[in-house]
Amino acid sequence: MTPQAEALREEPRWGPDGLVPAVVQDAADGRVLMLAWMDAEALGATLETGDVHFHSRSRNALWRKGETSGNVLHLRDLALDCDGDALLLQVDAHGPTCHRGTRSCFDAEGSMGHPSAQGFSWLETLWTTIASRAAERPPGSYTAGLLEGGVDSVARKVTEEATEVLLAAKDDAVAEASGSDRSATQDVLAGEAADLLYHTFVLLAERDVPPSTVIDVLRARHSG
Repeated sequence: MTPQAEALREEPRWGPDGLVPAVVQDAADGRVLMLAWMDAEALGATLETGDVHFHSRSRNALWRKGETSGNVLHLRDLALDCDGDALLLQVDAHGPTCHRGTRSCFDAEGSMGHPSAQGFSWLETLWTTIASRAAERPPGSYTAGLLEGGVDSVARKVTEEATEVLLAAKDDAVAEASGSDRSATQDVLAGEAADLLYHTFVLLAERDVPPSTVIDVLRARHSG
């Protein structure tokens, strides 16, 4: 049974037809992919297998999304709305969700609608964890230890990680120029960039500057 099975502690308020609407959202970037219907059987099958199932109203039957196309939806999380009569499913989508070949049922036909989602929405989880460490300062926490050192401690790590990103990028450029396999150098660059991003977030937390203000700056510059 999937971890989400225990997370859903309340039974949905099924409609007169035994169904509830299920809104499907890409876990990577929050894009709404489709709206379908679930009954108790479909919800149970989804929680048990991790593959999203629906109730087909046209066929009056259980339906595993992607059972013919292969474009399955893998459940990442789910929640009931405030009234308990609608479900929100966060998923990993493998291929186009819509039968027309588009990423979302709300995209124009023939468009994949931003198919290269980068998963930025997960950064909310990272920031929530860092903000929690900043508020609670639990013993043994690396983040809390950095914060205890003040702005100089955290900023020094940001500088160090920025240098590591530069060196990793140059190594990858050398590999590219020589025609070598770049998988190793790209992995190192990704790891160093992750360290830089994390420590930048910790620096923002130390200075009590929420990332949303950074997003606001980027958004203003983009539209300017």
